[in-house]
Parts: sequence; structure tokens; C-alpha cells
Amino acid sequence: MPLLLLDLDNTLVDRAAAFRRWAEDFVGVHGAGSEAEIEWLVDADRDGYESRDRLLQLMGERFGLSPLALGQLEQDLRQGMADRLIVDARIPEALRAARDAGWVPFVVTNGAVQQQERKLRVTGLDAEVAGWVISEAAGVMKPDPRIFQAAAEVAGWSLSDAWMIGDSAEADIQGAYLLGLPSIWVDRGRTWQHASFAPTLVASDCSDAIHLLLGMSRSKTGPPNGISRA
Repeated sequence: MPLLLLDLDNTLVDRAAAFRRWAEDFVGVHGAGSEAEIEWLVDADRDGYESRDRLLQLMGERFGLSPLALGQLEQDLRQGMADRLIVDARIPEALRAARDAGWVPFVVTNGAVQQQERKLRVTGLDAEVAGWVISEAAGVMKPDPRIFQAAAEVAGWSLSDAWMIGDSAEADIQGAYLLGLPSIWVDRGRTWQHASFAPTLVASDCSDAIHLLLGMSRSKTGPPNGISRA
């Protein structure tokens, strides 16, 4: 039963879409409601990679927020917009298919424990995976190989025959590469930019990635040479 290591944000859940919905609501209340302000906020978030403290500061300056509004904003940012996440129905279906095929789905995610666990529970994905490791609790972040090793220890499985699926080239795919694990990059319409490492396969979303892997398992085919697209 091999481990199927899975990223959370923008892999199992569409964090980008949830943040945009949150941004639209926020700008509607605190800004002029213009598309330009929404785009500024989405850009400032940097797909979730801007620190929450820095984003809080930028938004306070941009929108002239009162201390009370800043306090509420901080809480919203810490919760990670979990209440605005909408799970693609194909994701839990794919996870069940993976379990039925003998895989052990396990989440490996960077972020704060409270925030990431909230996302898993609000979406119901906590019931669809065998468990998770979050960087804040692990004390290391992807792509550090130790967080993947911690996931294997918590899951009680070996990394032998494990695969990694994720949308971040630097965190997910590089992390797999450093451990010698095959990987599937969820490209979200992007082009691969790195010459020093590469995913084994490329898929447009997580569901397609899982079914691609299951198809390979059923046909007993090994990973291809070079990057292949689902």
C-alpha cells in the first residue's frame, strides 16, 4: 500500500478561488468595489505566499483600516478563508478511488496548524485522507525532505513507491526530487520554468493527477522518461 502524498492549497482545494471570493467581499465593504482593487489584493496575497503579517500591513495602508477593522481582518486571514472553499466533487471521488486501489492518501502542507486543519475539516477532506502533517507542527517546511519523512512516520508507511502530487514547483516537486520520489505537478495552466529538476508527470488538476496515477498502476506501467502530460 504505497503512500500518496498530497499538497493541500491549490491542489486538493482551490485556495486561489476562495481568496478571490473573500477579496471581492472585502473590497465591497472596505473599498470602492472596483475590479482594480480586487486585483491589487489578489496580487498582494501572492497566491498565499505573502506572510499574513505583511499582507495585513499592506491592506491596512491601502484601505485605511481602523484598529477594529484590522483586528477582524487578522482573524479572517488566520482562518485562511476556509469558509469560502468549494471542493470539486471529483476530488473526494478520486481519493476514494485511490484508497480502493490500495493507496494511502496523506496530506503534506506548509502553513499554520489551525488554518490548515480548519480547511480540511470545513471541506470534509479530513475524512477522505489517512492523515496529515503541517509544517508548523513538524518544524520544517517543504521542500525540506524531513517533512515528507515525518509524513511517512505519522502514516506508519515507508516512502518506498510513494508519489507526490502538488501545484508548487519549489515546495512539492522539488521536495519530491530531493527524496528521489516521482511526482505529478498540478500546473493550473502554467508552464514549467525550472531546468534543475522536473516532475515525472503533469496534470491540470488534482483529480486528473490521481486518475493518471491509478491508470498507470492498473496497466503496470512505470513512470515515463522526461515530463509527460496527463
